[in-house]
Amino acid sequence: MEKQLCEEVIGIARNAGEFIQQSRKNVSTRDIELKGLNDLVSFVDRMAEQLIIEKLKPLLPNAGFLAEENTVEQEQRNFLWIIDPLDGTTNYLHGVPCYSVSIALLENNVPVLGVVHEINLNETFYAWKKSNAYLNGKEISVSKVAHLKDALIATGFPYTNYSRLKEYMQVFDYCMKHTHGLRRPGSAAVDLVYTATGRYDAFFEYGLNAWDVAAGAFIVQQAGGCVTDFSGKENYIFGKEILATNSLIYDEFYRVIAANFNC
Repeated sequence: MEKQLCEEVIGIARNAGEFIQQSRKNVSTRDIELKGLNDLVSFVDRMAEQLIIEKLKPLLPNAGFLAEENTVEQEQRNFLWIIDPLDGTTNYLHGVPCYSVSIALLENNVPVLGVVHEINLNETFYAWKKSNAYLNGKEISVSKVAHLKDALIATGFPYTNYSRLKEYMQVFDYCMKHTHGLRRPGSAAVDLVYTATGRYDAFFEYGLNAWDVAAGAFIVQQAGGCVTDFSGKENYIFGKEILATNSLIYDEFYRVIAANFNC
């Protein structure tokens, strides 16, 4: 059941990706709206979300939805789809090639399915309950890097909430000096699945929403990684902070996070 459902969701994510990419040439500056500080949206985000929701509804008729653009009434039910139709909208609108479709399914608030489709490279990352993690049909796993000094770290810069910027920059400073470096592609969902497949060894960010992380975090876990909030607990989907690593450097990186964020 879960595998078949995941295959259906993969198709939906890919179809949405095709629509997003085909629409790129039709987006102009007059189509860009500002939802909040540095928070951009266009008709493409909304239409992609509508396409995804209409395709998901028949798969689990009693499921609720939590979607970024609010094109459907949000309902809390036993099954909950969490959708980001276009993660990396700012990249997309500026022509920077890193953005994705992210779809997760929660059962009683526990993730049971995740799909992230990176549109530009046509890479689809996915996993379902009790499965391994996959990229375009091939099994993936987190890296085997054992020390933070050998790790490549992904992050996302705060863009609306600057209340913890000092603490964030302290961790940023530490990582600049004590790791192989930091990367900021601009899509948290992509950051997470790149961690799942070992391209990155860890990812951290605060100020994120559930639709940014739900699918990618689940895929990291199914790929053998560790995912928590900054307190080392499990409130990373709705708690607006996330630390995701391979299984070997988690303790070392968590100590850095906890010391600087006073957790």
